[in-house]
Amino acid sequence: MIRVGDIIIDWVEELVVYDPPELFGEMTSDDLAGHSSWLTPDYFTEENGFYVGVLSWIIRTPTRTILVDTGAGNDKVRPTSPRFGGLHTPFLEGLAQKGITRDRLDLVILTHLHLDHVGWNTLLDNDKWVPTFPNTRHIVSAIELAHRDPERGAAARPPATWQVYNDSVRPLVDAGLLETVEGTEDLGEGLSLIPLPGHSPGQMGVRVQSQGQSAMCIADVLHQPIQVYHPSWNSRYCEDQETARTTRAKVLAEAADYNTLLLPAHFGNSHCGYVHKTPSGYSYEAFKG
Repeated sequence: MIRVGDIIIDWVEELVVYDPPELFGEMTSDDLAGHSSWLTPDYFTEENGFYVGVLSWIIRTPTRTILVDTGAGNDKVRPTSPRFGGLHTPFLEGLAQKGITRDRLDLVILTHLHLDHVGWNTLLDNDKWVPTFPNTRHIVSAIELAHRDPERGAAARPPATWQVYNDSVRPLVDAGLLETVEGTEDLGEGLSLIPLPGHSPGQMGVRVQSQGQSAMCIADVLHQPIQVYHPSWNSRYCEDQETARTTRAKVLAEAADYNTLLLPAHFGNSHCGYVHKTPSGYSYEAFKG
């Protein structure tokens, strides 16, 4: 559990998968070896590769409970990424242990609409996908929603890529639970949205500020902490490579300048940490509580 002034931040880790070193096309074996002393075993092992936790962040203000992203989900068909298909994870049980039930949640913020961030938007009920949180407002950037919609930005893509939208996004739209935002809005109580394009066109994050302290949910701006030392490295999942680099540079600069705790979506160890300036760039310090 993390405290940022009057705001409490927690998380649920739905599952752990692993990515090979080829996640970063520019990384060499020498690069990896040079960081092995701190990467192993919390973030990388020779046997498995890079640790990838599928995380949902929980933000509690004095009056609201907010969930940032909803993981991979159960029972989903994922032809483009089979490791996330047919899952049966205890995500809802994990939320319940944090005091969150399906009818007791004030807001869901979807940073972007990749399959490992939207899966628990819905669950299967008598062969029909229904909203997991039927009383909760969900928000996503208008750019991101248009880009993923099979009837708009995704129309020319292969039908297999529409599966995520159809089972995890469209049911929210049909139920009137999904609202679009610009990604720059003030949400009150020290929370605001920030645009973080690059990894996906409409990715956004959440800035948390209270009593002179700050944190930032940055989704997939950083996939692994090794990128703090090599900010120009994009993962193979980043859709707009140059914009992703620009966004990452801005996030790292802000984090270092203001001692902002970064809350990525997939880090190992304590799942979050601080960035410090060094003569050659930046260094990473895992959050220790």
